[in-house]
Amino acid sequence: MLLEGALAMLVIVACTAGLGDAAAWTQRYADWASASGLGAKLGAFVDGGASFISHIGISGEFAKTILAVFIVSFAATTLDTATRIQRYVVSELAEGWNIKPIANKTGATLFAVITALLLALAKPGGAGAMILWPLFGATNQLLAGLALLVITVYLAKKKKPIVYTLIPMIFMILMTGWGMVYNIIKYAGNSDWLLFVIGIIIMILEIWMIIEAFKAIKNSKKIKETIES
Repeated sequence: MLLEGALAMLVIVACTAGLGDAAAWTQRYADWASASGLGAKLGAFVDGGASFISHIGISGEFAKTILAVFIVSFAATTLDTATRIQRYVVSELAEGWNIKPIANKTGATLFAVITALLLALAKPGGAGAMILWPLFGATNQLLAGLALLVITVYLAKKKKPIVYTLIPMIFMILMTGWGMVYNIIKYAGNSDWLLFVIGIIIMILEIWMIIEAFKAIKNSKKIKETIES
């Protein structure tokens, strides 16, 4: 979470001060139309970042190549990680619910890839993934809160201090959950039922994971009491 925040600050600086003087700013951000679109946004980051890198002796064109490779690598690793995680989640849920065709790694991988493909093709040019983009902010940081939850459960079972992960966990889960509820209400008001349904599913999964965490801590205490008795 902290590293992503630092990266966000660097991107903001690259897309603003990195562009150079007032003339370059005006050319890039003359109006909303010129600044809109994924290409314009990535172009601002590449040009601004290359301007910063060029000040340490690297040529501008080579710096742009470095930034372009960085963006492509980020997209590729994100796609790979998302597919892997979805495969694990689908496989575990299918195994628990006895859905055999997608319980193995091959079936779960095909499910992850095919659903991603269908989503991408939902809009012309493979831009279907942008449909779910409004959910990214809350779900991304919600993942940080749930990661802290898992670590807190682990520390509790090991009888280690949990205050260092418990406090940020509570803050992250409350804030991201609040944000998700706000979005869900907004989606319902705008009749955006796809985002509404997915948001509800995410909230249910979050609550489910929290309940399972409490159960895990409770069961570990019972096991310890049984052993001691």
